[in-house]
Amino acid sequence: MLIPLIAAIGAAVWAGWVARDRTTGDIHELAGYEKFRAAMEKPHSGSHTL
Repeated sequence: MLIPLIAAIGAAVWAGWVARDRTTGDIHELAGYEKFRAAMEKPHSGSHTL
């Protein structure tokens, strides 16, 4: 009876970990991506080499 109890506790901990709120990291990364896109869309000054 101890093994199913341990498995149930482990499943509850895992489910809580998977369902955690991760939106703060996503917002930060999306802002960084927007800055990257804006920088890549700017016309480059200086020499043009291919």
